[in-house]
Amino acid sequence: MAAPPDAELSSPLSLEQLPTDPLLLILSFLDYRDLVSCCYLNQRLNQLSSHDPLWKRHCKKYWLISEEEKSRRNQSWKAIFTSTYADLGRYIHYYATLKKAWDDLEKYLGQWCPRMISSLKESAREEDLDAVEAQIRCKLPDDYRCSFRIHNGQKLVVPGLMGSMALSNHYRSEDLLDIDTAAGGFQQRLGLKQCLPLTFCIHTGLSQYMALESVEGRNKYEIFYQCPDQMARKPSAIVMFITGTSYLEWFTSYVHEVVTGGYPIIRDQIFRYVHDKKCVATTEDITVSVSTSFLPELSSVHPPHYFFTYRIRIEMSKDALPEKTCQLDSRYWRITNAKGDVEEVQGPGVVGEFPVIGPGKVYEYTSCTTFSTTSGYMEGYYTFHCLYYKDRFFNVTIPRFHMVCPTFKVSTA
Repeated sequence: MAAPPDAELSSPLSLEQLPTDPLLLILSFLDYRDLVSCCYLNQRLNQLSSHDPLWKRHCKKYWLISEEEKSRRNQSWKAIFTSTYADLGRYIHYYATLKKAWDDLEKYLGQWCPRMISSLKESAREEDLDAVEAQIRCKLPDDYRCSFRIHNGQKLVVPGLMGSMALSNHYRSEDLLDIDTAAGGFQQRLGLKQCLPLTFCIHTGLSQYMALESVEGRNKYEIFYQCPDQMARKPSAIVMFITGTSYLEWFTSYVHEVVTGGYPIIRDQIFRYVHDKKCVATTEDITVSVSTSFLPELSSVHPPHYFFTYRIRIEMSKDALPEKTCQLDSRYWRITNAKGDVEEVQGPGVVGEFPVIGPGKVYEYTSCTTFSTTSGYMEGYYTFHCLYYKDRFFNVTIPRFHMVCPTFKVSTA
C-alpha cells in the first residue's frame, strides 16, 4: 500500500525550526560547562546559550553574586560569570561554601565582636599563593588557597579569630595566620615534616598545623595540634590531636559553631566551649547547664594526662518569687574516668565564692579537671540555703557531663 501523500512530504524539524522558549527551558537545566559547550555546536545554540538570564543561576550558585552586586558592576550575568571564572575558576567547587562561611562570620562578628573585624586582612593574590608554593616547595590545597583569596588570615592580635580559652593562670587565643607568616613557620624538621601552621597563639606558642604530604603517620591535609611526647628521648616524637580532615571541613565547621551560638561570646571573644543541649538540669527554679573544652597544650598522651575545662551557668527563673533568693554553700562532685574509677570531691562554695542567686539572676564560673584516661564524666549537686528562710537547705542537681579527648596519633618520625 502506498504511503499517504502527507508522509512523503514531512521531514524532521531542524534545530533552527524549534521554538525558542522550550530550548531555553532545556538549556536552563544545564551546568555551566555544558552551557559553554553549546556555544560551539552551531549558530542557533550559540545565540541561545548567550541568553543572559541563563547565567544568573550560575552566578548565584558558584559566585554568590546578588542582584545588588550585578547592578553595582553594571555588567551582564554572562560577563560577570566569565570574568569571575577567569580569576577564580580553579576554586569553583569551594568558593561558594567558603565565601558564605566568611560572609556569615563577618556578619556575626560585626554584631558580637566588632573589633575583631578590623584584624581581618584583604584577599591574597594568586601570584602571592604561587610564590609561597615555590618558597616551601609544596602544593597548597585548593580549598586553603580559595579561603585566602577571600581573606588573607588576620593580623597577629588579641583576641584571635580562631577562638580563645582562659583559666586563672592560663590564656590561649589563636590567630588565623596570613599566608606569608604561615610560610615562615613551615616545618621541615622531624616530627613535623612538611607541615604548615594555620593558627598561632602569641601567649602559649600553640599552633594548629596542616599536613601538606602523607608523611610521618599523617594523612594529607589533616589538621592537628601537636604536643611533645614527654616520655620519648627524641624531640621528634610528638602526639597529634586531630582537629580536621581538610581545610574546608575544619574552617566551615568552626564557623558554623560560632554563628549558631555553639561557642559563647565572653568579653568580646569567641570561647571554644562546647555545650551539649541535653546537659541541663532544673531543680525548682534553678537551672544548671555545662559547657566543656579540651586543652591540648596542657595535655599529654605519654604520660596519660588529659586536661579539660568546664564552664557552669547557674540561673534562677525570672518568674521565681523574691523569697526564693538563695546562696550557694557547698558543692559535691562524683568524677568517673573511662576505667570506671570514681573520685568524690566535696568543698565549700565554688572557686572560692558563695554566689547569691535571685529571680532572673545568672552566675557563671570556670573550673578544670584532668583524667588519666581519654574520657570521663562528672556529675553532682550544689547545696543552697534560702536567705528568707535561713533554716531551709536544698540540693540543686548538676547534670552529668562528658569530656572526651579528640582523636590523636603518634608521629612515626
